[in-house]
Amino acid sequence: MYISITGIKYKGFFQALRFWINTIPSFIDAKKANGNIFCDQKKIEDYHHTLTVWKDKTYMLNYIKGKAHSKAMKNFKLIGTGSTFGYESDQIPNWDEALNKWKENFKQI
Repeated sequence: MYISITGIKYKGFFQALRFWINTIPSFIDAKKANGNIFCDQKKIEDYHHTLTVWKDKTYMLNYIKGKAHSKAMKNFKLIGTGSTFGYESDQIPNWDEALNKWKENFKQI
């Protein structure tokens, strides 16, 4: 399985609006995407996180090429700061495990 965790902290009120306008369609697409096993989101401290689990990396790559996700990523730097981290695993992580991986590998975009 391929695990992907993203965290973004938006810069202000107008960026928060842009965040939600882009995130909702992207999240809906992820839930419906071929090969998606698990999809969840959570706000922790100042970061909005998504945690997705895919059958393998190929399924995730096909999803990120889609219209909604591509649009969201084009707006990432305008919206705020954050990071995405992905890794292979034999099991679905809980939120604590995924967040620890994300924090250990945080590279600000």
